[in-house]
Amino acid sequence: MHHAIQVRGLRKSYGSHMVLKELELQIEKGEVFSLLGVNGAGKTTALECIEGLRNYDSGTVIVNGKTGIQLQSSSLPAHIRPLEAVKLFAKWNRTKIDCSMLHTLGIQEMEKKQYAQLSTGQKRRLHLALALIGDPDIIFLDEPTAGLDVEGRFSLHEQIRTLKAQGKTIVLASHDMAEVETLCDRIAILNHGIISFCGTASELTDKVGKTYFIHIKTQSGDSTFETDNIENTLISLLGELKQKEIQVLDIKVDRGTLEQHFMEMTRREAE
Repeated sequence: MHHAIQVRGLRKSYGSHMVLKELELQIEKGEVFSLLGVNGAGKTTALECIEGLRNYDSGTVIVNGKTGIQLQSSSLPAHIRPLEAVKLFAKWNRTKIDCSMLHTLGIQEMEKKQYAQLSTGQKRRLHLALALIGDPDIIFLDEPTAGLDVEGRFSLHEQIRTLKAQGKTIVLASHDMAEVETLCDRIAILNHGIISFCGTASELTDKVGKTYFIHIKTQSGDSTFETDNIENTLISLLGELKQKEIQVLDIKVDRGTLEQHFMEMTRREAE
C-alpha cells in the first residue's frame, strides 16, 4: 500500500457543534505533509483523531505503520534527567538508543540538567527525541520548532529531511508558513470541518489566482505592489520613479508566499 494514512468520512462533534464533517484525507508513504487551518477549523481535533488520542463519532482512520508523536504541549516528571527519560522510553519500546540522533538533537548536552531546568527549546528537542525512540514509520510533529533559536531550527529541519530520506512519513503541524513551504511535499487546508484544498504549494498558487507581487527597493525604502499584469505595472512604476529621480536598488517579482495564499483561500471560503 502507498498510503501511510487513510481517513474516510470522519465525523466528530462536541455536543451540537460538528467540528469534522465527513473528512476525507490520504497521506502517502514517505512524504512530509502538513494540515493547515485557522483557529477553530478543527485541525487539532482531526490530528488527535488520526493519532488515536481522541475518539470520533463515525468514519474510518487507517494508519499503516508504527507512529511516533511529538505533542505541542507535553510534560515529564520535574526531576527526571533527559537521558533517563530516553532510556526509559527505549526500554518501553524494546529498542536500542540511536546515539547519532541524540547527538543531532543535542540531548547529551542536557545530561546534568533535570527536566524542570530545561528551556522551552530544550524540552522541544527532548520530546522529539522521545517520539523517535521506537523508530516509527509515521511521525507527528506539532509545532516542533516552537521556542527554538535559529541554530536549533536549522538542526531540526535537517533532521526532518534526514527522516524523509529514510522513508519516514512526517505529518507536520506548524503556524510557520515559511517552514511548511520549505519542508512539505503537500499541504491540506481544513476549513469548517472539511478539506477545502489538498496539493502542493505551487498548486495552491495556481488555484488562488495569477496575482503577482512586485517588490521594489529604493533609497527611500521598500515597497510592494500587487498586480495581475506584471509588464504594465512594472513599466508604470519604473517610469514614475525615474520621473521623481528615485534610484532603484533592487526589484523582485514573485507570486506571493504560502501564507498569503492560505489567507486568500480561507477568505474566499468565508465569503
